[in-house]
Amino acid sequence: MTNDVAAIAADRLVKIYKGGIAVNGVSFSLPQGSITGLLGGNGAGKTTTIAMIMGLVMPTSGQVSVLGVDMARQRHRVLHRMNFESPYVDMPMRLTVRQNLRVFGKLYGVDDVEERIRELAEQLDLVEFLDRPTGKLSAGQKTRVSLAKSLLNKPEILLLDEPTASLDPDTADWVRGRLETYRRQRHATILLASHNMAEVERLCERVIMMKRGKIEDDDTPQRLLERYGRETLEEVFLDIARGRGEAREAAQ
Repeated sequence: MTNDVAAIAADRLVKIYKGGIAVNGVSFSLPQGSITGLLGGNGAGKTTTIAMIMGLVMPTSGQVSVLGVDMARQRHRVLHRMNFESPYVDMPMRLTVRQNLRVFGKLYGVDDVEERIRELAEQLDLVEFLDRPTGKLSAGQKTRVSLAKSLLNKPEILLLDEPTASLDPDTADWVRGRLETYRRQRHATILLASHNMAEVERLCERVIMMKRGKIEDDDTPQRLLERYGRETLEEVFLDIARGRGEAREAAQ
């Protein structure tokens, strides 16, 4: 693939469940090597959008492609080049950390699984509990293991859902640094869903704001701050979530 092929491209994505419309006409294109924040309150459609990008949920209409591949029809062609991390998705609790990483490494077709586990254990400070049952770990330790799992196959596309949840500020800052380094070294594309606005401001070159299944705004953090006349991205988020941005536009 060449760099002119979008890493992720969503074209008029719609997903309708019995309870209503979860995603309603979402379109965006992310270039390779970029890092983008996907923000929105509960029920905004972020999780469903990510699930469609992964090929886990089929769109009601519209299309999503990853590295030029239609995820609804040919996701097997690129799944080994992607990965996903969420501290809210548990690994088997009875297996040790090493066993879990070994299983996922084989599922992703990692050539030398044991060597890759060793590398990640050193990089993410997992060595002391590699052979501990995953269910015996603290919330922060589980988050680091989940991050290690997401990097096993050296993915070109990394989808992150609250990657620093349950981490203390120092460890969270360290994880963000690791993600920045990984993206730079691997020219990876990262789509980050987070409620940590400071994290998004630090990491993301672009922010897509969702509300009620639609994209409410899409720009760089700096231009969003300027457009809404705010000093922090959290204030912009609250304006959009509470409809104050719409009121400001109407007043102007």
